[in-house]
Amino acid sequence: MGKIGEFFRGVLSEMRKTSWPKRKELAKYTMIVVSTLLIMAAFFMVIDLGISKLLRWYLEL
Repeated sequence: MGKIGEFFRGVLSEMRKTSWPKRKELAKYTMIVVSTLLIMAAFFMVIDLGISKLLRWYLEL
């Protein structure tokens, strides 16, 4: 039991040392992540549609 308590004391100690982002920074980082995800989703959707069309065209020959 002593090692578990020591572990959690260490975790709490490290959490106090952590520099947490301010509200503006957090909003900015969240927008960057969401916009990156949307761009990547659109990119892969276009690639997937292109490959699908190529395969359909090839199989119709």
